[in-house]
Amino acid sequence: MIVAFSVTPLGVGEDVGEYVADAVRVVRESGLPHRTDAMFTSLEGDWDACMDVVRRAVAAVEARAPRVSLVLKADIRPGVTDGLTAKVDTVDRYLADERHLGEG
Repeated sequence: MIVAFSVTPLGVGEDVGEYVADAVRVVRESGLPHRTDAMFTSLEGDWDACMDVVRRAVAAVEARAPRVSLVLKADIRPGVTDGLTAKVDTVDRYLADERHLGEG
């Protein structure tokens, strides 16, 4: 499964990077495949492992913020591995094919 999630501290002001770093640290230390971008962190693993990391990431922010917002989206597809890379590779392949269509 792939889980994309965002943990946002509320009530701490506008600059939340330090709090978000606490959550991302949990993800990076988990050992699960992951990616972090400007809006979400995605991680891949089984249900229990992913939900444990999300829970601990929220707890890390919650330890320092009076309120926490969690946005979570999951792609539950048993038997699929390396989805973080494979999904992007598929899109890139289609984009590359489109570039070659005009060359002939």
